[in-house]
Amino acid sequence: MLIIPVKEGENIDRALKRFKRKFDKTGAMRQLRSRQQYTKPSVARRQEIQKAQYVQGLRDQEAQ
Repeated sequence: MLIIPVKEGENIDRALKRFKRKFDKTGAMRQLRSRQQYTKPSVARRQEIQKAQYVQGLRDQEAQ
């Protein structure tokens, strides 16, 4: 459970923004969405390889 201490005189919008940022960093929503359906290990591995190739291509373009 996330605990966000709200300082005295602090705007509630600012505290909410800190909560959202902290929640995103935990990765809870990504984990929930990935657990909604089963992905075979071979498919997951293929997706990781494709992502790595994409990132490497971006880095190669940046280096040129």
